[in-house]
Amino acid sequence: MLWSVPLLPLLAALVIHGFGKRWPSDDRGRAALAVAGVAITVATLLLASVAVTVDWSGTYRWSSRVVLSLGMTPASAVFAIVVPLIAAPIIAYSAYHETSSGDGGTARPPVGLVALLAAFVGAMELLVLAEDFVTLLIAWELVGACSWALIAHEWQKSGNLRDAAWAFLVTRFGDLGLYIAAAAVFAGTGSFAFDALARLDGWLLDVFVAGVVLAAAAKSAQVPFSPWLFAAMSGPTPVSALLHAATMVAAGIYLVVRLHAELSAVAWFAPVAITLGLTTALAGGLVACLQGHAKKLLAASTSAQYGLMWLAAGVGFPGVALVHFVTHAFTKAALFLAAGIAERHVDSYSLTAMRLGRLLPGVAAATMVASLALAGVVPLSAAWSKEKIVTAAGHQASWLAVIAAVAGGLSALYATRFQLLAFGRGRHDHTSAAASRSGHSRAEGISLYLLAAGTLALSLLWWPGVGNGLADLLSVHFPKTRLWELILSLLLVALGVGLGTWAVRREVSRQQNDKRAAMADWLGLPTLTARGADAVMMFSHGLARFDDRAVDAGIRGSARFGAWLARLGERRGEGAFDGATNQLAKGVDWAGQVARRVHTGQMHHYYTGIVAGLAAILIILSIGALL
Repeated sequence: MLWSVPLLPLLAALVIHGFGKRWPSDDRGRAALAVAGVAITVATLLLASVAVTVDWSGTYRWSSRVVLSLGMTPASAVFAIVVPLIAAPIIAYSAYHETSSGDGGTARPPVGLVALLAAFVGAMELLVLAEDFVTLLIAWELVGACSWALIAHEWQKSGNLRDAAWAFLVTRFGDLGLYIAAAAVFAGTGSFAFDALARLDGWLLDVFVAGVVLAAAAKSAQVPFSPWLFAAMSGPTPVSALLHAATMVAAGIYLVVRLHAELSAVAWFAPVAITLGLTTALAGGLVACLQGHAKKLLAASTSAQYGLMWLAAGVGFPGVALVHFVTHAFTKAALFLAAGIAERHVDSYSLTAMRLGRLLPGVAAATMVASLALAGVVPLSAAWSKEKIVTAAGHQASWLAVIAAVAGGLSALYATRFQLLAFGRGRHDHTSAAASRSGHSRAEGISLYLLAAGTLALSLLWWPGVGNGLADLLSVHFPKTRLWELILSLLLVALGVGLGTWAVRREVSRQQNDKRAAMADWLGLPTLTARGADAVMMFSHGLARFDDRAVDAGIRGSARFGAWLARLGERRGEGAFDGATNQLAKGVDWAGQVARRVHTGQMHHYYTGIVAGLAAILIILSIGALL
């Protein structure tokens, strides 16, 4: 029965796409599409909830050695429920998404977009429920293919196909690690099942852990793979809200949380995870503080927040990373939808072109809830999980807690920038020309409000006893908060909010200079990557020229020498070889005639020869004796 959870949205996506041409080309068609998409995700949510309560499982025997299996663990249960829960309002939003061709209310609904999002939900459900590496790899490939199609959905826009290919290739490189990990498991245990990992040891265990870390780091946009998330921002807003806030990027940290017991068996995993997490949290936070593109700011923030989750897993608290995934998913999905609504009004993702607080007070209020949660302001949901990460880091070392708190302060700074620049007051009023050109639908606003409400509901984590109850439910352990760490973290949050407010005041009157723009583009990492690629291409072209001028020239010279030998052999070689053969034959004939003369058949001739031979032997022996 557990197979029904991923198969329902996958098959329903085919049905939606198949009947796409029959949807009415008006608001009724969009409403029907939204209802269909939401119904699919809600049904998936209900199936996942039932699977958690009744402990469903599923197996399919592919061969004697390969068995596809699904199962439910605390980590997979959380992801299996959160994915459709986040997807439902996002799919409703996407039904009213305005495509690149500028379809208004009378244009055909975006059936393909909704179908792809539903298929992605099914692929993600398959990924989090997988209990063996073959099933995991199938789901991993489906997620990658769907993400490429979703990023390139508005393929008419210049550069979208290039950006989709860039994001796909970077994550595809990381996917090789998962294949290596699966091969190591099978070589060491003879099975692909997760249960067999307990029998894996030695160098194969190190290979397995290295492969998983590579795949997970690339998928969750950790340094140095982080820039691919900027390329992915070319996709529509609902794609960014679902894939790059709560699902695809989450696949990496899910793998780390799900296999944490096996990964932590290798001594070097913890320092690698801590280094990756802290580096990405700080670099991503700095990039977000400098970024002027609304979606790219949120993308850098996503990398930074997942860096904090890697830190929590590295210090031995995967349960904290799991809870931060949940709080971050609601918060960041809401912010992406808010960015999309703002873009609809000003036709740009530039933060300095927005400041829509007076024009959209309801949207601004809902966005503020999510922004304050992302900033780590108590008592909102993401603040609770972020403080647990700081405490978890402090259990490893006090300096780790300080750095994690600094990363939290950066979160407060860029969250404040986003809120004040996107939905602050002072630029647009109710008579704005931008407002008269376009706007957002009621369904888009409701989707944002639902996600903001989810953020508020999760703030119950601050209620006494709720955190301990959640720990028991998930079978995880939460660290006990230390007072000095909490005070330091909250002071840095306050400092971040203050610096963000100050930065916005300076920013609204100044244009972003080229140096800052380069820093905002992942601190110049894409430029360095491009230069490295150019260097590799120059080296390759040099090798090609060397091959043409030296290697091929030598081959051509050898060919010419061979042709000369052939012509020489044709003119003189045959006569020389034939003459030598004839002379050899004549010599053999002469030697035969001489030998035949010795054999006369008369006995006295033979005796005479024997005597002569004996005499010669005696003479030789005598000379030897005298010497």
